Amino acid sequence: RALKKKQIIFLRRLTTLVRDPKLGKIDRSKTVALITMEIHNRDVMEKLIKSNCSDPQDFSWLSQLRFFFDKEEGPFGTCSVRQTNCILPYSYEYQGNNGRLVVTPLTDRCVLTLLTAMFLHRGGNPLGPAGTGKTETVKDLAKNLAQYCVVSN
Repeated sequence: RALKKKQIIFLRRLTTLVRDPKLGKIDRSKTVALITMEIHNRDVMEKLIKSNCSDPQDFSWLSQLRFFFDKEEGPFGTCSVRQTNCILPYSYEYQGNNGRLVVTPLTDRCVLTLLTAMFLHRGGNPLGPAGTGKTETVKDLAKNLAQYCVVSN
């Protein structure tokens, strides 16, 4: 709960910063992406608190996309992305300074399903009406994994 208060103060500082007319276009874009990710983190913390998640083996915690760095592995260490029982390597593909997708509970479920399919060396095919964010969700997952993503319709 104390961490949540600190995060709210941090979000207020970021929103004040993004409103500053002296802030450059690139820095504004970075700040907006950071705000988007922090709001999702705030929502995740609220969900974990409401579900009384206190154990690292709780499904509420395991179902979140988590990044782990193992400095003992490889010459410089390696980063992996984990969700539930899935472990995928972080690919280190530079994506540039682009925006982030607003993450909803439906987006979280879609990412969980797609990441599990990738872990099992299967494919995923998001299905739904036009304009509901299927392509953007896949691209955002690729951004989280730092993998190059080409979308063709």
